Amino acid sequence: MHKIEAVIQPSKLDAVKDALLEVGIEGMTILEARGHGRQKGHTEFYRGREYTVDLLPKIKLEMVVTDELVEKAIQAILSSARTGKIGDGKIFVSKIDEAIRIRNDERGSTAL
Repeated sequence: MHKIEAVIQPSKLDAVKDALLEVGIEGMTILEARGHGRQKGHTEFYRGREYTVDLLPKIKLEMVVTDELVEKAIQAILSSARTGKIGDGKIFVSKIDEAIRIRNDERGSTAL
């Protein structure tokens, strides 16, 4: 099992979610986040005054998938979240030793 964490632009959430459902990933956690990478935010004007927005709104997706679905999930995220511009986001993949469903103590991939 692997945990996939993806930080994407908020406008891409529906496309990424639909792409993940198409490859068979039904369970995910979605969090609203703020942050920046290399783009370091941007400046905007409001009522004639310039101000800096250094923490941009992002969406963080978290999911634990079986080994067979890892590459499909990554490709689904890449193809649906990419605009080709800075700020598209990042994907992090890590190994998971165990998953346990609290309701009935199921363990392993059946708990996903």
